[in-house]
Amino acid sequence: MNRVNAIITHPVYREYYDRLEELEQDRTFCRHQMTHLLDVARIAYIRSLENSLDLDKEVIYAAAVLHDIGKSLQYEKNVPHEISGVEIAEKILGSLPAELEFSAEEMRQILTAVRGHRRLREDAEPLERLLYESDKASRMCFACPAERECDWSIEKKNMEVTI
Repeated sequence: MNRVNAIITHPVYREYYDRLEELEQDRTFCRHQMTHLLDVARIAYIRSLENSLDLDKEVIYAAAVLHDIGKSLQYEKNVPHEISGVEIAEKILGSLPAELEFSAEEMRQILTAVRGHRRLREDAEPLERLLYESDKASRMCFACPAERECDWSIEKKNMEVTI
């Protein structure tokens, strides 16, 4: 997981991640910190194995740890986080040390998945669909103390354990 660790320790990643953590410090509803990001990664990896998808584990984890990185800009500047997230992720992925670089195709897949994780396109790519579904499955609405105040519709809420 050297490439994923290079992402989460990258100065640009830390800047946006730390800012998001500060902004969500008192948030009642779902937060977007490392617990959520790694839950998404693990669910996506399990689903990838179960469905015999030919996706690299580090590519799945990279997409997962990057998918909400633009969230602080959504709070502060009203920029959809999937849009700002792609720009931030591109900076990070494009400046990793040579020995830790993702291939051009891997980067394209990761950026497509980050962009598509909020609204599933009809012709979604495998990683894009996997990230979208795993992001939604990661939420434990059934155990959330704020579930009744949440504005998600009952259809969107996870009211039972699923993988």
